[in-house]
Amino acid sequence: MKRRFRLLPDNPELGWTPWAWLIYVVPFVASPFYINVIAPYTAATIAATAVFLVLYFTGYWHRGGRLLAIVAAIAGIGALFLPINPGAAVFFIFASSFAASVSARTRTAVAIIATVCAVLIIEALMLGLHPFQWGWGLVFSILIGALNVHHANASRMNAKLRMAQHEIEHLAKVAERERIARDLHDVVGHTLSLIVLKSELASKLADRDLAKAFVEIQDVERIAREALTQVRAALTGYRSAGLTRELESAQEVLRTAGIDVEVTRTNATFTASEEAVLSLAVREAVTNVLRHSQATACAIRIAEDAGGTRTLQVSDNGTATRGPRGLGLRGMQERVSALGGTIAVAGDRGTQVSIVLPPLSAERAS
Repeated sequence: MKRRFRLLPDNPELGWTPWAWLIYVVPFVASPFYINVIAPYTAATIAATAVFLVLYFTGYWHRGGRLLAIVAAIAGIGALFLPINPGAAVFFIFASSFAASVSARTRTAVAIIATVCAVLIIEALMLGLHPFQWGWGLVFSILIGALNVHHANASRMNAKLRMAQHEIEHLAKVAERERIARDLHDVVGHTLSLIVLKSELASKLADRDLAKAFVEIQDVERIAREALTQVRAALTGYRSAGLTRELESAQEVLRTAGIDVEVTRTNATFTASEEAVLSLAVREAVTNVLRHSQATACAIRIAEDAGGTRTLQVSDNGTATRGPRGLGLRGMQERVSALGGTIAVAGDRGTQVSIVLPPLSAERAS
């Protein structure tokens, strides 16, 4: 596939403006045609214009030292023709316009513009040229050079903002994937544990009490449908049916597994986001009791002390958990930390998961 030849880089910020700036070279090119000059002068003017155009379009492709050499060459053309062509001061303007692209440092760009203007002033004074012949070039060299420096700084700042925005979008996507992974782990893990227990119980009852086995199978169907709804909700970010409902579900699944359960809840106040996090924490803790603890009793306590600190504890009398923290516990810790709370896991006698949330501020409580 052939590469398309381009005079200018594929940069949306440039647009058509580089072509528009070429209007300023017209007085220089037209000079031989409205003043009485010899043929070599006309040929030299056309040649200088051709060299300038090559330098001009090349300048948009380079930065640093190469562009500085191009700036010097364009200013050199201006200095060479300034005594004989009234439009030659335009090359000092073009040289100044590239100064902002030589370096990202504003001081360097200003120094280049100042140098170009100094060359113009010194030459004009040495040759005794009339101010009308070079003054306009000095004014526009300073003006356009300064505007380009400002534009270059703004472009660099916009580029940084775009990079930051892309990074934020990337991090948001990563965080959303992690959230979905955590929530699906909590939802699916808990629900599958309950379905397994219900299925085992139905299998045992099938030979002795078919009616009760049928009831358990109906529960499996109901739980599976609820799980499907919860998975869909997790994917859209709305995951919790409320702490009260989660406590009822925890009691149901623990009793089905033959584990004695005691739930104690005082008049603790929680925001909607805190309830959602605590609901998932209860679910994960109960799932761990079912899977790993071999416990016969479990206690869930929710309390709020006189200072307003809220506490959730899930403890069992089973085998202490001493292994590394899995995805569920890490997800629980991340959610609690986002609320400004802390989580601790003790495993001396059984396992105790304790979540402490700070007191509610007046704004959050209202």
